[in-house]
Amino acid sequence: MKKIVFMFLALYLMNTVNGQNFQVHYDFGKNRNYVTTTFEMFKPDNWGNSFIFVDFDYTMDKAKHPGMAYMEIARCFSFGKSPFSFQVEYNGGLMAIPAETGYSAFAINNAYLSGLDYGWHSADFTKFLNLKVLYKYIAGKNPASFQLTGVWNLDFFNRKLSMNGFADFWREDNLNYTKPNGENLSEPTETRFVFMSEPQIWYNLTPQLSLGSEIELTSNFGSVDGFKVCPTIGIKWTFQ
Repeated sequence: MKKIVFMFLALYLMNTVNGQNFQVHYDFGKNRNYVTTTFEMFKPDNWGNSFIFVDFDYTMDKAKHPGMAYMEIARCFSFGKSPFSFQVEYNGGLMAIPAETGYSAFAINNAYLSGLDYGWHSADFTKFLNLKVLYKYIAGKNPASFQLTGVWNLDFFNRKLSMNGFADFWREDNLNYTKPNGENLSEPTETRFVFMSEPQIWYNLTPQLSLGSEIELTSNFGSVDGFKVCPTIGIKWTFQ
């Protein structure tokens, strides 16, 4: 799970998940059927906190080599004891797609973000909500854009069950070529806004080992016109 990046969760993270985890998901969405691995790290310090995650999609050839690599890294600078902080972030990656002579690779446009981060948590740190309002620069596409982000976590039954996730809504000019079911459009469509959310649910067998699922919900993302749902089953190891 992406973007758990605000300062006053430091105590909760250090005492429970220690800010680092590794996830393996099998995606059985329409025309997908591949494995994704995710590594996340959260590190608080006296100035705020840092967050990084790296995704690999194993989609290339019958051997399922990595066909997509994507990274986000974010830094929050806290305003004292205030729930507000200032965030800077970088996103980017690389993807390979089938071509007549094998595969072609292209870059996922670099994106640079900055803005305000606000967080709320319950007294026992079992519930939190994080909201972000960010300026977004997408290299080669949109020099002046925006992104709105929400991040949440809910723990139940003495932290045996966890529900978390994020939702992003941003401005980006896109040409879409396929329908959500994978069929090609008769003509490409132009869109201006993108939505993505990845809610997760985990049953925590131990403080380290969890089993669960993620559902990727997108609209006008990845050259797909309209709303698409891609469920996964997953396993997560939390480092302590």
